[in-house]
Amino acid sequence: MRCPFCAHDDSQVKDSRPTEDNTAIRRRRQCESCGARFTTFERVQLRDVTVLKSGDKRETFNRSKIEQSVALACRKRGIAQERLDQLVSGIQRQIETLGESEIESARIGEMVMEGLRQLDSVAYIRFASVYRDFSEARDFEEFASSVQAVSGRDGSKG
Repeated sequence: MRCPFCAHDDSQVKDSRPTEDNTAIRRRRQCESCGARFTTFERVQLRDVTVLKSGDKRETFNRSKIEQSVALACRKRGIAQERLDQLVSGIQRQIETLGESEIESARIGEMVMEGLRQLDSVAYIRFASVYRDFSEARDFEEFASSVQAVSGRDGSKG
């Protein structure tokens, strides 16, 4: 593993342990050249998945994009990082186990929406406002009303 400080090619693993949600291995490493310590995470990747974006663009699936979107939607909501990691890991697992080498970005967006809907209604509305491109206050009102109606019927928190 290349050192992020001096770019030396070799580092020594000092400690390994699973993450709290058991979806990755956390490795504490030390550079053999400069002695700096850093942490890496190792995750299982079942297959390479290509994301089909609008305009026929393609890019390799990138877990960190989902992590950033979820973190932004859940900002200042008091949701434990472990729950956010579980949500992102669950979405990644769904994508990788579909058995398809390509997936539309819209499908990933819907998976994120569903996960946030179950996690926190405010984060769900925040994500939806960007994902569905709300342009007026009325868009928020209509969407929030639909969220309240659904959470009232199924008894979920909202």
